[in-house]
Amino acid sequence: MKKSSGGGAGKSDEGEASPFQPAARRPLLQRLIPVSEHVPGYRGGTLRRDLLAGATVAALALPAALAYSEIAGLSPVVGLYSLLLPAVAYTLFGSSRQLIVGPEGALSALVGAAVIPLVADPEQRASLAALLALLVGAAFLGAWLARLGWIADYFSRPVLIGYLHGVAVVLVVGQLGKMLGLSISAETPPGQLIEVVREIPDLSWPTLAVGLVSLAALLVARRLSRKIPGALIVVVIAIAVSAIVGLADKGVAVVGHIPSGLPRLELPDLRPRNILTLLPAALGIFFVGYSSHILAARSFAGRHGQHVHANTELVAMSAANLVASISQGMPVGASDSRTAVNDQMGARTQISGLLAASLIALVLLFLTGPIQYLPKATLGAVIVAAAIGLVEPDAWRGIARVSRVEVAIAAITMAGVVIVGVLQALLLAVALSVVDAVRRSADPHDAVLGYVERLDRYADVRVHPSARIVQGVLVYRLDDRLFFANANYVRGRIREAVAGARPPVQWLVFDAEALSHVDATGVSMLTELIESLREESITFVFARLHSPSSDTLREAGVLDLVGEDHLYPTVHAAVQAARSRPKQA
Repeated sequence: MKKSSGGGAGKSDEGEASPFQPAARRPLLQRLIPVSEHVPGYRGGTLRRDLLAGATVAALALPAALAYSEIAGLSPVVGLYSLLLPAVAYTLFGSSRQLIVGPEGALSALVGAAVIPLVADPEQRASLAALLALLVGAAFLGAWLARLGWIADYFSRPVLIGYLHGVAVVLVVGQLGKMLGLSISAETPPGQLIEVVREIPDLSWPTLAVGLVSLAALLVARRLSRKIPGALIVVVIAIAVSAIVGLADKGVAVVGHIPSGLPRLELPDLRPRNILTLLPAALGIFFVGYSSHILAARSFAGRHGQHVHANTELVAMSAANLVASISQGMPVGASDSRTAVNDQMGARTQISGLLAASLIALVLLFLTGPIQYLPKATLGAVIVAAAIGLVEPDAWRGIARVSRVEVAIAAITMAGVVIVGVLQALLLAVALSVVDAVRRSADPHDAVLGYVERLDRYADVRVHPSARIVQGVLVYRLDDRLFFANANYVRGRIREAVAGARPPVQWLVFDAEALSHVDATGVSMLTELIESLREESITFVFARLHSPSSDTLREAGVLDLVGEDHLYPTVHAAVQAARSRPKQA
């Protein structure tokens, strides 16, 4: 039976009834602007929850955006600009009710790696960051046009765990200079760490004190309650102390002047040379940003029985990055920490992100003056605290209980992120995951079956040593597809089972219940095997062969070679036939 194309609900292409019911097609407005689905039923209680969530998110986003601008080598105001129109775009086009977008740690590190080596002037860097956001938005749009939402499925959980912990290390190492009052010029974590160790005698004790006190306060606030806007409280206190005591005069670096007002809307400089230079980095940010984005969106949606549309998210993130570009911002992505807080505070719709952006706009209009006194060591502490929040020892223990190979993939990903960079590490990790999948398929689980009376079925004789085997009949089961990577292995296993049987085999029953796919190599192997067994007077039969494998084998002529009378609905029926007719006539 062919899959339904979705044209007629519950009908296959041949018009027969199908057990798969395609999802009802949503109205056009809801497909274009998902939040419109919630507007008609929007009530005061929902508004109150969204407003509370939005205010809390804004409180967290302010210091985080300032800190992530520092990571990217940009003026702090660039991070604040990136909290405005991108949030509006995601509110309109995003399908997740909880997700919060804006500057994010890993993406900011990628932005910094792309623009810092190119120019020293912060204004020129800002122009390049805006162009980078435009290219990232174009990459998301191109992926949507090509319907590439499925690519995020290739980022396995071990890859994600390794990536997150690698990013945590990168973020912590990158902030050591700010928290120690050192000027670090190295761009990679290993180089930064070496430089910190070399310059440790020159550290600024007042800066270290500010950083440690800020970090301790942040960790205590998180320990008390994740709903407490600890970052905002620490930032406000640090600004007040800095202004009163004059920390800048004591050698503590501060943020400095931030222009008030909202950003101008303008296209970035579109010089072809800059586009070609930044394009590889834009593709890397796209891959990293989308994988993290869709995993976070699906995770939080799953908690509430909601559904996130992968291709819709491509459109939403394209729009968010495009408007970040024209509003003097930087590339944006999903924020795991702010999304978690948004969810904890009871946000009901995407409008909570819009409300958070509105509050940020008020800060830009009226409260930029005090921010100039904020110590950079406090910003570093905010980032370190966020990085510590990414560390999940239980995640490592969880994958260790499943597979040591997956632990190795996670560890290689983590080390790669720290040593060679996020994009290269992710590409390597995905390649390793694919190789691991092929390796497991190339060495599939199989079994020789015998009848277990207490279970009233045929089962693996290795698990049930008391299983009864009918003399002269070998029952072999393959628990995987049959394709180029494992065809020779399966043939060898069948030959080993035949050689090890006592007395000699006269019938071989191939239990094909788990055989989901057969490729050309598998067909060729089966044909050669059946013919060689026939020369040895061994009858080959299939039991429990289902579509689509049966369709493939029939079209390839394998079933004609076996004979339609040697296709059995159950293993028991095949063995009974062997008993009554043990040898081919």
